[in-house]
Amino acid sequence: MAMIKVQKGTKDILPNEINVWHFMEKKANEIFNKYGAKEIRTPIFEATELFARGVGDTTDIVNKEMYTFEKSERSLTLRPENTAGVVRSFIENGMHRLSAPVKLWYKGPMFRYERPQAGRQRQFHQVGVEVFGIKQPTADAEVILMAVNYLKSLGLNDLTVEINSLGCPTCRENFKNKLKEVIKPYLSQLCEDCQTRYEKNPLRLLDCKVPECQEIFSKPEIQAVIQGDFICEECAEHFEELKNYLDILGIKYERNKLLVRGLDYYNRTVFEIKSNNLGSQNAVCGGGRYDSLVRNLGGEDTPAIGFAMGMERLASLIDVSNIPEEKTTAFVVSNNTIEAVKLTEELRAEGISTEFDLTNKKFVKQLEKASKVANFAVILGEDEIASNSVTVKNLLTSEQKTVKRGNLTENLK
Repeated sequence: MAMIKVQKGTKDILPNEINVWHFMEKKANEIFNKYGAKEIRTPIFEATELFARGVGDTTDIVNKEMYTFEKSERSLTLRPENTAGVVRSFIENGMHRLSAPVKLWYKGPMFRYERPQAGRQRQFHQVGVEVFGIKQPTADAEVILMAVNYLKSLGLNDLTVEINSLGCPTCRENFKNKLKEVIKPYLSQLCEDCQTRYEKNPLRLLDCKVPECQEIFSKPEIQAVIQGDFICEECAEHFEELKNYLDILGIKYERNKLLVRGLDYYNRTVFEIKSNNLGSQNAVCGGGRYDSLVRNLGGEDTPAIGFAMGMERLASLIDVSNIPEEKTTAFVVSNNTIEAVKLTEELRAEGISTEFDLTNKKFVKQLEKASKVANFAVILGEDEIASNSVTVKNLLTSEQKTVKRGNLTENLK
């Protein structure tokens, strides 16, 4: 019978790899909690309409990449990103009544049907933050700082922060019209996707990675529009304030006017954080402001900003030698299986992770096993049983001492 293998674009996270994932999750909880963010866990699938309305029906995600299925005449989709789901939960659970800002963070799997590449699978994982209720650029600065500090907590220091402002809907409409005007003479030379984007969402033309399209966009008359300042006075003031806050906070950044982000809901501030240790696909974090999304999904008018990071890509950059190996605290070494079981359960009841040899191998084999999986060997021979004591061996230093059984927990802790 043929062996059933893991599906293309998915990957098992094995026990010898899980340490780095626990590290990323622990640091997320630690860093984001310092900023007052609370964890939220939303369903893995949602109504398809949520992503069509939230992410935007002109995006590649909605048009090409979603895993959508029918159940009881309802269209459901595995989440391709989590901002829309968090916004849906924010509205449905009345979080707009909470004191602003409402800060939420999440982690978990996302699903997109696309060509698997380094650091990106069809089932992949993201960690992210969403902040609701603050329109001032203080929120933008804090969210960027939160992302930078999280990455630094993982040991990633060689980072580049790129920022841009897309302006408000009026700014964007003016920019779209100017962009379409200068690109129109070259429309037939663009790739098929860009010809579709030209009509539906011209801003996303700047996302295209096709070399022939990039060459066209580098023409002087097109660059003059791209590099021009099209945002209105109010949006420009918001952007200048953000840059001032970043300067005060010591966050080095570059302005990238080609940065538009791939999702339709962004306005004003957008940003990416890149690792200089990756190749061309070097973005490790992307985010921005989405002040109209809550309203578009049926909620009250609520400003918001957030970011997401691909955890597979982060895992590939983390120096695992700096992460302490996760070992069991104690391993009970004994040829008296009944006493070994009793002692193991006593220690577990006290909150100490403990194992013993289920097959009752020879004493020396049990010690060998203990040295591989635990920090301490708790030796329970006939003499120890008779004297109601145990011998504790530190498997890192080889030091050992005999203690009364009643004092064992205290000694291990």
